[in-house]
Amino acid sequence: MKEYILILFLITTTSFAQKTIVYCIGDSTMANKKDPESNPEHGWAQVLQPFFNDNIVVENMAVNGRSTKSFINEKRWDSVYRKLKKGDYVLIEFGHNDEKIEDSARYTNPHTSYRYNLIRFVKETRATGATPILLTSIARRNFNEKGVLVPTHGDYPLETRLVAQEYKVPFIDLEYYTELLEQSYGPEKSKQLHLHFKAGENAYYDKDKADDTHLSVIGATKIATIVIKQLRILDDPALEKLKKAIK
Repeated sequence: MKEYILILFLITTTSFAQKTIVYCIGDSTMANKKDPESNPEHGWAQVLQPFFNDNIVVENMAVNGRSTKSFINEKRWDSVYRKLKKGDYVLIEFGHNDEKIEDSARYTNPHTSYRYNLIRFVKETRATGATPILLTSIARRNFNEKGVLVPTHGDYPLETRLVAQEYKVPFIDLEYYTELLEQSYGPEKSKQLHLHFKAGENAYYDKDKADDTHLSVIGATKIATIVIKQLRILDDPALEKLKKAIK
């Protein structure tokens, strides 16, 4: 009996070790939220697992409020880097908190430290035999009085695009595709993609809620769908195993 249990354990652990892991690193727009059954807020990587078959395990390491700088300084990147193995993937989406110029623990200059932090993620991921995938930040719902969606991320998406181009990294321009998503919904209906509730309308909020950055389940699922669609069409041999595992 002991031998049977040992064999079963070895089979189980070996099977898990052979799984391809998709690590997600980023901020609150990506992160898992507590109380998912009752909390209206969801990160888009929180709903990513069901898009893949059992050969892929999504490890969502994104954390609320983190920039490239704080993610590194808090050793969160080290905790991912140490676990990476050949054949794994790392989805990288930062920018929202790198913009926090009033906060020295998070702010990065887009053209210097932000750029070089992205390059570090790319180089260190590749050093393990894993594949980095860069994504620009999702767009905020920021319509002006004329109904025009106004960008809020400055030069951070530009630097992400430039790093992806220079280092030949698989790239999803998530800012662009989420701009199209917001625009397709329009100024009023796009509230459904985010967190807009009157006091008492949702049990999770006891006051009015008007959040145009973070995502509802609808918004998170729409963006996860965009990511999967773009992964399908990216032309990079390193992504073949990932693409084959998409349902």
